[in-house]
Amino acid sequence: MTNQYDLIIVGGGPIGLACAIEAQKKNLKYLIIEKGAIVNSIFNYPLYMTFFSTAERLEIGDIPFNCLAPKPGRQEALEYYRNIHRYFNFNINLFERVLEIKKTETSIFKIATDKSLYKSKNVIIATGFYDIPILMNVKGEELPKVRHYYKEAHEYAFRNVLVVGANNSSVDAALECWRKGANVTMVIRKNEINSRVKYWVKPDIKNRIAEGSIKAYFESNITEIRENEVEIETRNGKITIDNDFVLALTGYKPDLNFLENIGIHLSNDELKIPTYNPETMETNVEGLFLAGVVCGGMQTHKWFIENSRIHANMIVDYITSK
Repeated sequence: MTNQYDLIIVGGGPIGLACAIEAQKKNLKYLIIEKGAIVNSIFNYPLYMTFFSTAERLEIGDIPFNCLAPKPGRQEALEYYRNIHRYFNFNINLFERVLEIKKTETSIFKIATDKSLYKSKNVIIATGFYDIPILMNVKGEELPKVRHYYKEAHEYAFRNVLVVGANNSSVDAALECWRKGANVTMVIRKNEINSRVKYWVKPDIKNRIAEGSIKAYFESNITEIRENEVEIETRNGKITIDNDFVLALTGYKPDLNFLENIGIHLSNDELKIPTYNPETMETNVEGLFLAGVVCGGMQTHKWFIENSRIHANMIVDYITSK
């Protein structure tokens, strides 16, 4: 079955939804295709995660995000974006994965999914970056006790837990697990906690490390993970510690292979930044646009909801101007 659209949006996160809102305003025939639940990345965040941004910075479609606390949490964000869908009644296919996008000789895109085939004059890629963990590439990383995503602390209570990294997700996990009774050790590649850690959390983790409640090895790396222990190369030499779980929260990256397969050029350096026009968000493939954090390549800290929701207006205004 083939369906023809003016615009197909790949990704049903906040920025994909913002693009759909603008498409509705301009009466474009559009479809959002999302491989999971609506705002799937936020759904997969830790249960008790608090956003760095205030509520108004997460708003889309001029719909207020009401929040009692100074910073909204995951549950409030899910409620907000569900209500956004109720209000706008998006044309969205959930739990459908895009497999291939090809541009035909007639400048129409063919979008093949695991359920159907679509055609569209324009395509927006708003797929975020939360699907592919950045691996440590050490022996034993494939063991079941190694986790690249963290949901909540209860499973780790009263166990020996090693947290890798010193970013927001690592610090939050270390503190939550410690408070639930875990024996927490951190392995940190640099010599300090990441400067981008939430300002109200940073003193907490520093104090826990200083008092010895959480053991931290700075300028250190894991060299091997075994069933009941982990080997660490520290600045004072190699050590081995008892271990039940490893939370390797070392970051995530966009599906760069997917971008390359649909013809988008990436920079030749380690940043792998996609080619696009910053005034229109159009890539080197005419009619194919990027929106949101996927624009940053490996610089996943560059774009957020608050500074990339404008991409929706830019893209749809350009499409309709043609």
